[in-house]
Amino acid sequence: MSSRPIIVTCNLTSLANRIVLFICVGILVTTLSIADSFSQKRRTSLPWVRDAEIETLVKDYTNPLFQAAGMKRNGIEVFLLNRNEFNAFVTGTRMYINIGAIAKSDTPNEVIGVFAHETGHIIGGHLTGLRDRLEKAQVMAVLSALAGIGVAVSGGSDPTAGTAIVLGSQHAISRGLLSYQRQDELAADRTGVTLLNKTGQSSLGMLNTFRRLSKNSLFSNGGLDPYAISHPLPTERVGLLKTVAAESPHFGKKDPPSLQLRHDMARAKIIAFTGGPGAVRAAFRKNLNSAPARYGYAISTYLAGSTHKAVRQLDKLITEQPNNPFLYEMKGEILLNAGKARAAVVQYAKAVELNQRKAGLLQIGLGHALLETNNPKNLDAAIKNLKAGLSRDRYSSQGYGYMARAYALQGNEVLAIAASAEEKFLSGKFKDARVFAQRAQPKVKSGSPQWLRLQDIIDYKPKKFR
Repeated sequence: MSSRPIIVTCNLTSLANRIVLFICVGILVTTLSIADSFSQKRRTSLPWVRDAEIETLVKDYTNPLFQAAGMKRNGIEVFLLNRNEFNAFVTGTRMYINIGAIAKSDTPNEVIGVFAHETGHIIGGHLTGLRDRLEKAQVMAVLSALAGIGVAVSGGSDPTAGTAIVLGSQHAISRGLLSYQRQDELAADRTGVTLLNKTGQSSLGMLNTFRRLSKNSLFSNGGLDPYAISHPLPTERVGLLKTVAAESPHFGKKDPPSLQLRHDMARAKIIAFTGGPGAVRAAFRKNLNSAPARYGYAISTYLAGSTHKAVRQLDKLITEQPNNPFLYEMKGEILLNAGKARAAVVQYAKAVELNQRKAGLLQIGLGHALLETNNPKNLDAAIKNLKAGLSRDRYSSQGYGYMARAYALQGNEVLAIAASAEEKFLSGKFKDARVFAQRAQPKVKSGSPQWLRLQDIIDYKPKKFR
């Protein structure tokens, strides 16, 4: 979601230009904000979502678990997938989670429990068949495989909101990509509880997740063949977790209020971009005046076309949370889309200044805003920020697209073409990417890092999975 999670519905609209949903069975691949992701929902693209706010939250959820598991923090990549179902999966050292899992979790602990479980799969090396082949391929091949399963966009009456990407062929998914061995699932549950204990966190969230699933009509159907689903029946897992989790000294521990607030703000963003104001009201009906509810309303207001009203709503939230970089980012996105680039630059600059995690997407947003001022004096600053952002975020297709424009305006045709090759590649347009790379490479120093990268694009052949 950049302010709006960039849902790449395979190029959605900027969820307002922010939610960059990563492809974790829940991630969309094109560096667009949620608004941007949804706007481009009718384009053909990869199922990956990108959003600085949500991705930062996810890192804070997963880093303690990865450390407790003895894994290098930078050795595991987490992708957000634009799916509404509560689900997640792993392929080797890559983890994918549906944004629906975050939107439907009442507490951070529930999502952390999911990540603990999936980390258990990584530790246990629970990879078989397609999963193993996917892990050996590049990320783009994985995304392409997911998109190839069948992507359909569905939503409410408003074409810019309430949109969700649904990967088709449930049979193919359950039998292939999301197929786990039952014993591996139970082992991952046990490992997940162990990791939660090591990090001093409760396993109640994991238990509540399976309690919820056990009440789902899909699993309550007495005629369902347990072996026809990808995971053990939730009732079976609840029985195990009741015993194991209750023994933990941290079982009754609550999430810190500050983390709960961040979780609810992220939920509000996802819900606003995918469900609209009605969904926001339903999700936060217990306290419609809460900061998360008002955040969701502000985004919904913006998506409905009321820019000034949305900015006023955000200004009030900024007064209450002056150190929240993502509120400035959202405001910057709204102003930028309203044609007020100079005002947007101020907001993005503040977001970059406040963001201690140095999220690359925020700096890319600042570079984009500077570019849109159409002021030649800002061109060098735009390129500087885009370079810095891309050095921290190598998956931002939009960032490379902005860089291509900036280099073109600067008169550097070779670098503009090279950046276009990167943008096309990360958007899943491999043939176009190869054409641009072949045009740029002869004019780049042979053997240089950039020459080698262009050669990688030229040589790349999308994997096909059966």
